[in-house]
Amino acid sequence: MRKKILIQFIIVISFSNIFFAQQDLINSKDHPLISRYPGSYIVFYDEQEYNQYSIATGPVSGYKTISDWIDIEGKFTRIYYELSGNITITQIFSNYLKTMEKSGFKFLAKGINKDRNISKEVGGGSWLGIFYNKNNYPTNSNILLGAGSASVGGTCYIAGKLLNGSKTTYVIIGGKEYSQHKKIYMIDIIEETKMKDDLILINADNMLNALKTTGKIALYSIFFDFDNANLKSESTSTIKEIASLLKNDINLNLYVVGHSDMNGKLEYNMNLSQQRATSVVNELIKKYGINANRLSAYGVGPLSPVSTNQTDEGRKLNRRVELVAR
Repeated sequence: MRKKILIQFIIVISFSNIFFAQQDLINSKDHPLISRYPGSYIVFYDEQEYNQYSIATGPVSGYKTISDWIDIEGKFTRIYYELSGNITITQIFSNYLKTMEKSGFKFLAKGINKDRNISKEVGGGSWLGIFYNKNNYPTNSNILLGAGSASVGGTCYIAGKLLNGSKTTYVIIGGKEYSQHKKIYMIDIIEETKMKDDLILINADNMLNALKTTGKIALYSIFFDFDNANLKSESTSTIKEIASLLKNDINLNLYVVGHSDMNGKLEYNMNLSQQRATSVVNELIKKYGINANRLSAYGVGPLSPVSTNQTDEGRKLNRRVELVAR
């Protein structure tokens, strides 16, 4: 029964796509799972085969802080819509809420503030600012969720989870009354998968050869928890090989350099890449007994890319730890 309802929703909305497609951003489209409020048009569209995402599920708990998050990863689609006319943010919120409920979504969080606000509750104005600061969008995207106007109004948020056999899909909607006659909302869809990393583990001999010939080596098998500098257990083999490298050549000293892609703010990426490089250095010192004087940690964020930041594969190559002979 739930499946039938979902299909009916898609058919109804698909009809509206035909009518409003001429206003959409070139090469954009509605997601087949959940679509636009009739009359809306697409201003921003992004699709990535893999991305990490954080769903906020609780209120603001401190200065620019939300404590309750669910971290997920998978195929990512982001569609930002604008809607002109006298439709209210409440109508948009209520219609999506009812459609998702009928389609079998489990709600992880939801909230609406019908009037202009800086509420710290789920879906409030200040709350949305913190949420999208973590799940950021490009500054040149024309997305107005963080902007205001003289007649700015209420805001809303819905986060839902849909189970369909072995497949799990998340839909997150944030909306805002940008002005009396313009409503805006963004739909993020994450089709949950785990990243497959087929990059070859490099051993101590490979590292030494690269350091002697090019002065550096990029490592893609050092992994961290999402949005922080905690080393994951999958990194152990590579860290052991770095330790072996240093023990085999007692005259070798290294810069350990953290790199990121260009998603997010520069200052944030610079700090995170520095913290991640420091985590690697600390692991080598504390767990493997490497002399601290032989290691220096630095973070350069997105400032030294090895590939484009316009594709998922390119961003993946830019997220790395490099060893540089010093």
